[in-house]
Parts: sequence; structure tokens; C-alpha cells
Amino acid sequence: MTAEVELDGMLRRLHMPTVRRLWSELQVRAEQEGMRYADYLKVLVGEEIAHRTQTRVSRMTHRARFPFLRTIEEFDFAFQSGLRKELLGSYLGPEFVPEGRSLLLYGPSGVGKTHVAVAIAYKAIQHGSDAQFVTAAHLIDELSSASRDGRLREALVPYTHPGVLVVDEVGYLSYGPEAANVLFQVVDERHLHRRPMVFTTNKPIEEWGRVLHDPDLAEAILDRVLERGRVLHFKGPSYRTRHLREGEGAKVSGIMGPEFQEPTCCP
Repeated sequence: MTAEVELDGMLRRLHMPTVRRLWSELQVRAEQEGMRYADYLKVLVGEEIAHRTQTRVSRMTHRARFPFLRTIEEFDFAFQSGLRKELLGSYLGPEFVPEGRSLLLYGPSGVGKTHVAVAIAYKAIQHGSDAQFVTAAHLIDELSSASRDGRLREALVPYTHPGVLVVDEVGYLSYGPEAANVLFQVVDERHLHRRPMVFTTNKPIEEWGRVLHDPDLAEAILDRVLERGRVLHFKGPSYRTRHLREGEGAKVSGIMGPEFQEPTCCP
């Protein structure tokens, strides 16, 4: 058995596919350039680490169940003039998850709240954490059903254990009577273990008691979220319908207006 075959077998046992793929090609380059053994090994190991990091990020991103993938670099801060990237600094850094910070993104529909929430969670994944995305309606419905069936304890796990939890669209739909109770259990467990939460909502925090059918529990939820968190207020028009303000005609959901406009008054 040749040394090359033995090396390939050892790298297979060590689960190092990138080194297996590159070592022979890089060996030729190292000989041509007079590369030191340490430099040769450093390049190989670096490629293996980069591949594993990329694979982990892809896997965690898939598990997070984002409705779409957006980065903070793609966000149009010029359009959303009420928000500056500097305000998000600590939520985009590696300290976000270890310090257990939370964030509540408040504003009308279409101003980019979900984009920013996804971007923050994705950045946390890139820094080595995991994340979970869920709409408030889905979380509340699922946990309320589990509570009625006596399965709440195990049903909470997917929402209490991930490094970052994004709860989208609080207040957009009506909820059942158990809404505050099940949401409080998620928030309380994550707060105790200093696990970050990101909420998006179109309702001011003063209305959460009415939205969740329990002012006292709503206050307790917000108290825990904001103890190590803050509220960012998104303002301005909807990004989705910006074309209506840019002279593109009456286009809504991709449907253009009639070619010949009806007269607005009699001749």
C-alpha cells in the first residue's frame, strides 16, 4: 500500500474531506514555491476549517426556518431613515448571544422589521450560534394546542433552547385565550438562561396586554424582554409599495393599472 493511499484512508477516518481533496494539489504548489511544512499544513487546515464553518452555517440557516434569507448589508438604511446601522451594533457582534440581549422591533407593515430580525439571527449563526424563527401566531397556536394535550413541556424545547429566537408579527393576528400564558413560558425560560429574543410587532408595547388578553402577563413578558433589551421604532412608508411613490403607475402586487386611464371628471 502506497503512502498516498494510507494517507487518504487516515484522512477519511478523521472526517477531513477538504484536506483529502486538496492535499495532493497543494503539495505540488508547495514544492514549486518552496513552501515550509508548517505553512503547507496551515493552508490545508485553514481550508478544512473554512469548509466546516460554511457547512455549519448552511445547516443552521436551514434549521432556523427563516421565511427568506437577508443580511444586514442588504438592508436599505437610506429608505428606512428612522434607523441607523450604528443602533444595531451590539446586536450584530459576537457578544449578542453570550450577553443574552434582546430586541423589540416596532413599526407599521413593510418597513423592514422582519428583514432586520432575520439578519440579526443570521449574523448570530455566522458567529457560531443557532437560531429559530417563528411567527407569533404559529408559536401560540402550537403551544396552546400542546398545553391542552398535556404536551407543553416538550413542545417548549424548540423555542427555549436555540441560541436566538425570532418571534415575528406579534399583534398582526388575533390569538386565543392561552396566548399570554404560553408566550410567557417561552420568554421566562429564555430570560432565566440569558438567551436572546428578537420580536417584531406592529403594536406599541402599551397594547400588548389587549393583544395577548392578559395585561399582567403581557407586562411580565415585556419586563423580561426589555431588561437586557431595547425597542427600535421603525418609521416611514412601506418598502413593498415604494413603487407607487416612484412614478411607476398604479401597480399593486405586480398588477399594472389600465393602459387608458378613466377620466376623473366630465369634459
